Amino acid sequence: MTSDVTMPEHADTDVIWHNARIATFDPNQPQPYGLLEHHAIIVRDGRIAEVVPDASLGAKKGTRIDLQGRLVTPGLVDCHTHLVFGGNRAAEWEQRLNGVSYQTISANGGGINATVQATRAASEAELLMLAQARLERLMREGVTTVEVKSGYGLDAANESKMLRVAQQLAENNAVEISSTLLAAHAVPTEYKGRADDYITLVCETILPTLWEQGLFEAVDAFCENVGFTPEQTERVFCAAQVLNIPVKGHVEQLSSLGGAQLVSHYQGLSADHIEYLNEEGVAAMADSGTVAVLLPGAFYFLNETQKPPVDALRRHGVPMAVATDYNPGTSPFASLHLAMNMACVKFGLTPEEAWTGVTRHAARALGRQDTHGQLAAGFVADFAIWDAQHPVEMVYEPGRNPLWQRVFRGEVSQ
Repeated sequence: MTSDVTMPEHADTDVIWHNARIATFDPNQPQPYGLLEHHAIIVRDGRIAEVVPDASLGAKKGTRIDLQGRLVTPGLVDCHTHLVFGGNRAAEWEQRLNGVSYQTISANGGGINATVQATRAASEAELLMLAQARLERLMREGVTTVEVKSGYGLDAANESKMLRVAQQLAENNAVEISSTLLAAHAVPTEYKGRADDYITLVCETILPTLWEQGLFEAVDAFCENVGFTPEQTERVFCAAQVLNIPVKGHVEQLSSLGGAQLVSHYQGLSADHIEYLNEEGVAAMADSGTVAVLLPGAFYFLNETQKPPVDALRRHGVPMAVATDYNPGTSPFASLHLAMNMACVKFGLTPEEAWTGVTRHAARALGRQDTHGQLAAGFVADFAIWDAQHPVEMVYEPGRNPLWQRVFRGEVSQ
């Protein structure tokens, strides 16, 4: 990625990025990808003022940047990550490949609680250093907005520590961070056999305290037979609703418990994983406007066979987002391009659906549909400029990264 663009000295100067092929992902543009040939993006005060044909620019005032026919897309949005954690689970993965069962690994201290132990033991500075490296890998692929979940602290102090790291990532980088409280991720070892008591701690202490501190913007929960029951999950959602906090859910990944209907009942932003989602769940999501977040990295890494019901989601008009699910146990892939490729190969999405899933629909999954994920007037000026002719190239060949410039709030960033 190069950095040979000279930006204007004064913030009130329009910047005109012209001579470009622009994949707007604007639903008002009828052509695939919302693709516009020979167009320009006019940026003012960190937002897109206009997207216009080059031929209409005339003598319009502003600093002009000739993109020499390059492709421009919205900045990518990774709407589901677990970016902050200590340690890794590489040895555990090797054990599984050598035939050791997950139950045996967990009994010997492995699994999610191994990551909890490592995260609790790590200092805030250590977690920040590790997360920074992971974030940079995403940014190098054109990502400009990233959701970051807690969930490896499982007590007030360590959940707070993780969320403070997420805040520091936002402060230190040209990227927007959407922080999510996932305290209801697993039962910590000190609450073994007392899941209801732990949910009480989440609802009465962790959630309201960290919300008052301004550390997150949405609440997540793992509603699954190895996580929390629908009844326990609903307690968390009720506590969030009292404070007007949006909710989302890890649901229907390993079994069908009605988690998607529960998320939809609370007008949730998204239902994530959803491999075991049934027709009733799809219909509920369609009624509530809840986004389906597909996570093909975990599906691949766990060698699963049950695929999410993509055809049913299409029929009901449920928007489908795609995300990395970057985490140490089930999806250690800090590559949204790879997730897009997997979504096409493993789940049957079209390349355009995969791209829409990391732009417009991913923005909706984070409640940012009015400001992010499209190149249109009024949206934030977050975009990626590629040495490529067509968006399909980044999906087709995820090992090659043709990013030329990453622009965040109208400013070139590395």
